[in-house]
Amino acid sequence: MIAALLCLAAALLAWPDPAVLRRARIGRRRRSPPRSADLAGPLPVAVAAAAVGAALGTPLVAALGAGCAALVARSWRARRRAARSEAREQALVAALGAMAADLRSGRPLDDAAAAAARGSADDELGRALLRAVRTAAASEGGPDGSALRRLSAAVRLSARTGASLAEVVTAVGDDLRARQRHRLDLRSALAGPRAGATLLAGLPLLGLAMGSGVGADPWRVLTQTAIGQVLLVAGVALELAGVSWSSRLAARAIR
Repeated sequence: MIAALLCLAAALLAWPDPAVLRRARIGRRRRSPPRSADLAGPLPVAVAAAAVGAALGTPLVAALGAGCAALVARSWRARRRAARSEAREQALVAALGAMAADLRSGRPLDDAAAAAARGSADDELGRALLRAVRTAAASEGGPDGSALRRLSAAVRLSARTGASLAEVVTAVGDDLRARQRHRLDLRSALAGPRAGATLLAGLPLLGLAMGSGVGADPWRVLTQTAIGQVLLVAGVALELAGVSWSSRLAARAIR
């Protein structure tokens, strides 16, 4: 029974994020398979934590350790995806700046877009930029999707009216740059509350260490008594709920 519950918990925690599943469906429609690193859940981390917990404690400790490790691994992967998105947005700002400069110098649109795509550090972003300019079709989703859709609309408008694209491209790049500065300002403002939330999240571990230091042996009470196990499960659940709530509040403020 305990092994079945552990397997069920690991399977639920290793389920991919909804955003990853949407990207996988988009990749199948475009006949480009998604990367295996994006679809792989934090199952190895959960299994390793469960093995360590089973070796050092009880099956309950193993299950809680597996769940916490899986959630930490998922949070780490989400931060990596956010960092990649920000790097791609910065590359798009640089590409739009180079493209606007080429357009002002009188270079044709196709040549300016090709040069900006070649100078981009992200090959996928370069292909999306060329597609937005040449076929007037922007990529679906992503932090750069709105900018590329605006660029596609500007290309269509220029093709119909003959208006210059340099100012529109510059405006799109300035808008992205302003969003980046706003995001950095919000992160600086949230640095203090995030540090406070991290400190509060670590207080239960400090309490366990202090209890062990005075000879109370709180770990044995929490893992080997019925009331202690109930309190351990409730405490871990409340801890995870508080960390998740504070993280969501910070992410919503930045967004």
